[in-house]
Amino acid sequence: MSRPAGREPRRLTRWWRRRSLRTRLTVIAATAIAVSVFVAFQVGIELLNWELQDTAENQLRADSRVLATNAERAGLAQVQLPPYPGSGRLVRVILPDGSTRTPVGQPALPPVSEHAGRVAQGASADLMESNDSDGYFIYTLRAGDGAVQVARAVADDSPITRFGSGMLLIGLLCVVGGALVGRTVARTGLAPIDRLTAAAVRVAHTQDLDADIPDEGGGEIRRLIQSINDMLAALRDSRQAQRLLAEDAAHELKTPLTSLRLNVELLIRLDRRGTLDSALPAESRTRLLNDLGAQVAELSTLAAELTDLARGDVSDESTELLDLADVVVTAATRARSRVPDIEVALDVTSVWVSGRPAALQRAVLNLIDNAGKWSPADQPVQVRLRAEGASAVLEVDDAGPGIDAADVPRVFDRFYRADSARALPGSGLGLSIVQRVVDAHGGRATVARSARGGALLRVDLPAAAPPAPIARLTAGEDTAVH
Repeated sequence: MSRPAGREPRRLTRWWRRRSLRTRLTVIAATAIAVSVFVAFQVGIELLNWELQDTAENQLRADSRVLATNAERAGLAQVQLPPYPGSGRLVRVILPDGSTRTPVGQPALPPVSEHAGRVAQGASADLMESNDSDGYFIYTLRAGDGAVQVARAVADDSPITRFGSGMLLIGLLCVVGGALVGRTVARTGLAPIDRLTAAAVRVAHTQDLDADIPDEGGGEIRRLIQSINDMLAALRDSRQAQRLLAEDAAHELKTPLTSLRLNVELLIRLDRRGTLDSALPAESRTRLLNDLGAQVAELSTLAAELTDLARGDVSDESTELLDLADVVVTAATRARSRVPDIEVALDVTSVWVSGRPAALQRAVLNLIDNAGKWSPADQPVQVRLRAEGASAVLEVDDAGPGIDAADVPRVFDRFYRADSARALPGSGLGLSIVQRVVDAHGGRATVARSARGGALLRVDLPAAAPPAPIARLTAGEDTAVH
């Protein structure tokens, strides 16, 4: 069974792709030189052949003119023909009656052709013929009432053969030399890439991201090295952030876990002794169970915030055009349901933005929760939303003690909690999540002191054009439904 016609080219392509870049460059260099030598060989042969033929024809014309001049002086029948030297040119005189005269001992020439006979009859002045079958160049020139002919055997192609053999040998040497030079150039040119590969392999094996690859070479090599160093720097930053997140998470989880473990161990120990009812009055038992519930809730919140923070900007939620007022109202409703003691005063107007609804709602909810921790029971958390220029401005302020100037630069840091907030519930991740969400939407989050003396947290997001209204006809009039 014969193989498909396209299989061999595909196998050749796969073989070529498996070769190293150094081998490819060597093959390409050798092939380019071989093609160049072949073209030069063909052109040289044609030029040499043309030059030899042109020289032979010029010599025939010169000899014919000399013989014709002598024939016109002495007459075609009486002109003295040069003796045949044994090789070289051949001469012949064509008389008016069509007969011919040749020197004694000269080899016979091919019969006078029809075209040469016309020259002898005066139909044309001269004629150059090439008789390939007999191997002669014959030049016929009108002289007197007839014509003279000078012939020369077709030049021996041994010079051309020798020239071709020499060119072939030179070509082979050039191909071999080109392959060696190409190999050397490829090795030299790819040396920085070899060192770059070795450095990348070393980093992969040692996991040492602190060792930058030396910047060497120029052009594309330098840009490649700089790109890999930038990638290593990004990996270092990512590893550092991961390490800090793990350390901070472990630190934050330690306190609620310790308290939870101690309370549970206390309950287990008293239960095993059978003194649970006597050692813990109903009031203490209720307080302990409430503490356990609060600690579990704190751990659940912390775990959710850690998961959200660790995901970074990776989210399956798509961006859509939405009214930020709806997001703020929904977040305020959730805040009231989670902590009934929080009073939220809303002053919002419709402002459209392009964003991810769930992420924005989480950010607004964290802002309200943070304000609710500080605002006194008789003072509501004020939430304001308005359009300001090309931005949607969201402000959340409380009537609490405010944020110390020393704490302002670190308000949005992960796990950061001011000294005054240590006794309050929370993980220190809420405002960090707000910062991440705002940054992902191209906005800006800032903190200042509100007019009521508390903290004023402000979020600026790029506003978007509202969707076009849906038009409909009612009683012959145009109305718009938003």
